[in-house]
Amino acid sequence: MNLNLKPEKECTYDAVSLGEVMLRLDPGEGRIRTARNFRVWEGGGEYNVIRGLRRCFGLKTAVITAFADNEVGKLMEDLILQGGVDTSLIKWMETDGIGRVCRNGLNFTERGFGIRGALGCSDRANTAISKAKPEDFDFEHIFGELGVRWFHTGGIYAALSEQACTTVLAAIKTAKKYGTVVSYDLNYRPSMWSAIGGKEKAQEVNKEIAKYVDVMIGNEEDFTACLGFEIEGNDEGLKKLNIDGYRKMINKAAETYPNFKVVATTLREVHTATNNDWSALCWADGEICKAKDYKELEIMDRVGGGDSFASGLVYGLMTTEDAETAVNYGAAHGALAMTTPGDTTMASKKEVEAVMGGAGARVQR
Repeated sequence: MNLNLKPEKECTYDAVSLGEVMLRLDPGEGRIRTARNFRVWEGGGEYNVIRGLRRCFGLKTAVITAFADNEVGKLMEDLILQGGVDTSLIKWMETDGIGRVCRNGLNFTERGFGIRGALGCSDRANTAISKAKPEDFDFEHIFGELGVRWFHTGGIYAALSEQACTTVLAAIKTAKKYGTVVSYDLNYRPSMWSAIGGKEKAQEVNKEIAKYVDVMIGNEEDFTACLGFEIEGNDEGLKKLNIDGYRKMINKAAETYPNFKVVATTLREVHTATNNDWSALCWADGEICKAKDYKELEIMDRVGGGDSFASGLVYGLMTTEDAETAVNYGAAHGALAMTTPGDTTMASKKEVEAVMGGAGARVQR
């Protein structure tokens, strides 16, 4: 595999993401509807990937986003800084006192337990980043002068607004112009697309974006809803995964978009909210490899597990350009991230590599 990564010495950043970062309010083991206290985290589908690359894998990263210039925005900035991600590319937007001009996004999230699934209740309309236009960011400066080896964005940001679709395409096209590798996580959310055209609009937007993507990531629902690739014979009623069907779907995606250098999908069987089977597949150079299986993985918080898979995959591709190694980095990192609370990783590279090597859960002293 040859991703044609730009030399590290020519770039300010190893990786940069574009997307919304929200304030996550977490009721812990309880429910949103009965909570009296919330713990706060920062999180967002695209940002979580770049934070994992910085915090777990030690790469130089930055986030392209926008915040309303108020105290909540400053809190978000502080949380991002604690994760080590560069905040210099953030656009600060003036707002009024009640968020009519723009505001910052909130995401109330229950972790789920047993037969009660995880639950998200987002409050993110009219946010600063959803209203941002391509001219609000100097993509020519970021990709052409500062230099970026890898750019990541995704379908959650693209679904935020009609404007967001335009901004995503402008960023991706500029990144490609300057030889930056582009990854995209389809991350389909029906509730987000419903107000701007539903599944039909999701496919229109994502099929256009896909023409410029080097590394395409998603699960079975993402590929079906966003790009129209069905998995033949997948028994949703029994929650059984048809691995052969996944392989056919990935091959079809690669044939349809010859610009794809890598296609990756997570594999998940949900037994309960806190007990899943977990793995992943990765296509590159006409071959498909499968990650190690994590059977009956015990989960504390599944939100962000797919994003941590993506960051592990990207790290593996950047450092080894070997699909099998990369997909195992992704699966191990995603598995570890789901054992801790919050959207973002608390794992170390050493822990990820130990899990990849078969390390168990015995106490370490």
